[in-house]
Amino acid sequence: MLNSIILSVLGLISLAVGGELLVRGSVGIARRLGVSHLVTGLVIVGFATSMPEMVASVEAAILGSPQLAWGNVVGSNLANTLLILGVAALVMPISLTGTGKRDAVVALLASLLLWGITAVQIGSVWIGIGLLAAIMTYIYWRYYHPRETDEVDDYEAAMATHWAILAFVLGLALLVGGGNLLVTGAIDLARLWGVSETVIGLTLVAVGTSLPELAASIAAALRGKPGLALGNVVGSNIYNILLIGGATMVIAPVPVPAGLLTYEIVLLVITAVALLLLLARAKTIGRVMASLLLLVFVANTALLLG
Repeated sequence: MLNSIILSVLGLISLAVGGELLVRGSVGIARRLGVSHLVTGLVIVGFATSMPEMVASVEAAILGSPQLAWGNVVGSNLANTLLILGVAALVMPISLTGTGKRDAVVALLASLLLWGITAVQIGSVWIGIGLLAAIMTYIYWRYYHPRETDEVDDYEAAMATHWAILAFVLGLALLVGGGNLLVTGAIDLARLWGVSETVIGLTLVAVGTSLPELAASIAAALRGKPGLALGNVVGSNIYNILLIGGATMVIAPVPVPAGLLTYEIVLLVITAVALLLLLARAKTIGRVMASLLLLVFVANTALLLG
């Protein structure tokens, strides 16, 4: 068991460090190439911060554990909305004034789509391709129809080109290696603890791969830009279902684990609806609401592991 725990911990550390290096390297290269702020924030940062989840899920699918991969997709979204948004709002209440609801609508539609795919219990490469086409359509739409209030993280410390390339390559290597270590250790732990790979994906892997988003959201709140935390959460939720889910389905075209349908995906849809209602009705996500989000996250995790 110690071996499996060490593998998992090393994998988590590699994913966290690799994710940060990949983001900074990607942004540095993009800025040197003259890429716009919107494309940098929406496509490059959005994709790069989703790479830990992507690598872990793809590794799991390749190793014949799609249950762990889909658990990671659903669990990461729950961690984003409940844990990351909750922590960010505790650090600094998040103002919702003027915040667009379009991305939250897309996140809800993606959650409902995942619910439907799971309900029909059909696995197909074409479903995966459809999800990947949907994320490309979303990126295209957001590029050509930006909001005036769009805000992207600016990563003030611009790197020299050679350092940016080095950070990108090293970050990618750490992600690939870390993803393999984490998934291998997580599969072993699932067997040793007698729990399903889906549960391990929903908990250990999901929270571990969400660490870069958690760090970024806390940093944004501390820098007085809590709105970035909200954009980070909603954007990551869309990428997780459409991009990572699509890649997982292409590599391992089997049905999404039916066990997710009874509770976790229902909670996923409920949190997506709740977030949209908050954006439509509330002015801020204050510390009381933040505490409630964290309480739901802790209760859900305890229920899974209990």
